[in-house]
Amino acid sequence: MMTNDIHTNNLETCLRVNQVMQILPLGKSTWWAGVKSGRFPQPIKLGPRTTVWLESDIKAVLERAKKGEL
Repeated sequence: MMTNDIHTNNLETCLRVNQVMQILPLGKSTWWAGVKSGRFPQPIKLGPRTTVWLESDIKAVLERAKKGEL
């Protein structure tokens, strides 16, 4: 029998900074400056050395860039 678990159906992919850099044509320092200024989304801290962003937030940044809104 298949169950419909709400926790597994609503999971979203999290991206580390190197994965974000593969999607967006920016350098790390430019990315971090944009995060600090509010131009780019705030990260989620999973641990002291683990920082991620939601894939949907990164895709939204990419769409804004395509429209010339950055």
